[in-house]
Amino acid sequence: MSDHIVKAYDEDLAGLKSMLSEMGGVAEEQLAKSIEALVRRDTKLADAVILADEKLDAMEVAVEEKAILTIAKRQPMAKDLRNVMVAIRIAADIERIGDLAKNIAKRSHAIYDNIPRRLTKGLERMGELSQSQVKLVLDAFAASDSDKAMDVWRHDEDIDALYNSIFRELLTYMMEDPRMIGACTHLLFAAKNIERIGDHATNIAENIYYLVNGEMLKEQRPKKDKTAVTPFSAVGKD
Repeated sequence: MSDHIVKAYDEDLAGLKSMLSEMGGVAEEQLAKSIEALVRRDTKLADAVILADEKLDAMEVAVEEKAILTIAKRQPMAKDLRNVMVAIRIAADIERIGDLAKNIAKRSHAIYDNIPRRLTKGLERMGELSQSQVKLVLDAFAASDSDKAMDVWRHDEDIDALYNSIFRELLTYMMEDPRMIGACTHLLFAAKNIERIGDHATNIAENIYYLVNGEMLKEQRPKKDKTAVTPFSAVGKD
């Protein structure tokens, strides 16, 4: 491969990385605004998040198109091909994070009851944690840092543990005050969306590991989401 072609390919990869960085920044902002909109029940801010989701969709398409064009023009192999394929996968995860942020924002329109502050504090904390994970994993991708990516991967269970706690607390609150069932159900859905955002950050971490090391991660993903097997009779008990 000539120096000219190598330089052109490096420029293509740099372009993909720049597009993903911009896309990640938009997703981070969407996530932060969606949590704020939900906690404050700020429907105007929620609408802004919902409308901006189209931008992320368009950015994902642009990444895919550039990646496909790069493969067609450069016919990369080995690690060069991994760079392009991982870019497509990460773009899909970032786009999905934006979708989940949009879903969180939509809950702001559905909640009409006054929500006790203690219930939204858990969601705020969970939102901050997921934002931190998304930022750290995108930074790891920008630096091609497998160790930083694995640090995010290992801490996904922190979000799961917080989700379990919020799940139990909201169910207990609904049992004590049936009038809050509607509002708490929407909060449960929002919490699940935040937990899924953590999963997408973990997906990105696994793809960074694959990119840097040339093999898929063999360790089992750490998960502590036990809500699917929590007996209803156990809710509210330590």
